[in-house]
Amino acid sequence: MAIIAPMPVRFLPVLLLALAGCASVPPPAEVPVLKEGSVQGAGERAAWRAASLVGTPYRFGGASPIEGFDCSGLVHFTYREAGVVLPRDTAAQRLAARPIRAADLAPGDLVFFDLDGKKNSHVGIYTGRGQFVHAPSTGKDVRLDRLDAPFWRKQLSETRRP
Repeated sequence: MAIIAPMPVRFLPVLLLALAGCASVPPPAEVPVLKEGSVQGAGERAAWRAASLVGTPYRFGGASPIEGFDCSGLVHFTYREAGVVLPRDTAAQRLAARPIRAADLAPGDLVFFDLDGKKNSHVGIYTGRGQFVHAPSTGKDVRLDRLDAPFWRKQLSETRRP
């Protein structure tokens, strides 16, 4: 039988401080808090999975949590995990989804933006409450943004449902 020696008392404050620091960091307020079992359709599952990837690094051509994501890679990966195979590139994803009115957006719908003078050159996944998840650009991480933010509202070009 092994005998475990008690921890010296002088290390106890350090241990308690370290544990308290881990427990006191709340999740970002914007990230939707959903229980996995409560997510119904493939679109909701894709939105839930995309939200769980907030903080993953951007990588041009990336399509996995290990290598990072670009915008269409994030859509492709999260929908594949939700059981739906969508094309890999933004233009083909747009064609694979049907147009809907922005007023009818539901979690999992795709939001397309015109960036750098290019039509429908960026895509994100709507998560509800006016927010979407996307992989913005080099040097940034997958993040949640608001559709009604001045920049994104101006650049929004289409809303579509896979």
